[in-house]
Amino acid sequence: MNGNEHLHADTGATSEMFVERSLNEIRFWSRIMKEHSLFLRLGFRAEDTQLIQEANQFYRIFERIEQTAHSLSNQTDPEQIKKFNSEVKQSATGIFVFKRKVLGLILSCQLPGANNFPLLVDHISREANYFRKRLIELNEGKLKPLPEAIIKENVFFLRIMADHAKFIGHLLDPSERKLIDIAQNFSNDFDQLMYQAIDIESMKPQSQTVPLLDQFLDQNRVSVASLRDFKKTARDLIEQCKIKSIIHPLLADHVFREADRFLEIIDMFDAHLTSSNNQSS
Repeated sequence: MNGNEHLHADTGATSEMFVERSLNEIRFWSRIMKEHSLFLRLGFRAEDTQLIQEANQFYRIFERIEQTAHSLSNQTDPEQIKKFNSEVKQSATGIFVFKRKVLGLILSCQLPGANNFPLLVDHISREANYFRKRLIELNEGKLKPLPEAIIKENVFFLRIMADHAKFIGHLLDPSERKLIDIAQNFSNDFDQLMYQAIDIESMKPQSQTVPLLDQFLDQNRVSVASLRDFKKTARDLIEQCKIKSIIHPLLADHVFREADRFLEIIDMFDAHLTSSNNQSS
């Protein structure tokens, strides 16, 4: 069962499910936050010693969180997990604040020559905010009704995928014309899908019908699977030193894992949509 699973609000969540979902979220996102710390540090200038120090500190914090999450199991006491979620939420809030501070410095031209795109810093801060909100939801036992969750999660992740395509296009060497072209096409595709999702979101609750949501998920799945495969190819080529870019091999793997997670979420939503539709018919 995937940690992002949303159930109907009226079914309630068992303690075991709460533990499983919490650990799934923390294991995935703590690694992502740890890697964000590394990417930020690599983009700072040599003289940005304070920022480098802060980034290293967050790297160590999330490395410890990741290790702790892997040392716990689905049989861990739910109260212990609830406390752990609260502690991790504090760290996620901390790195969110740090990322927004860095964004402010970049946009006010106080880090000339640094290599972190403003959109990338905004992107990773949105992910930190998503993570902290997931932990709050889990601890409060709040589960959004399935149709609303489907739309909200897709709006969030489609924008993340659109951003990834843009970053890949801008971090490839300008001479990699064909790959840049492919990345640009993915960027356009996901921009369109994101705006479609926003349109469906603004039509709520009337748009929350099973046929519409089913088509919505199917359409998104095709594009996400295609982007995931492109990212996997790019990652392998970067690791084999076959293409020219300034993309860190870990960043290539990082964006691949996020696309893979989005696919898992789509499949999980689709399965629930199908089962709930069968139950109601």
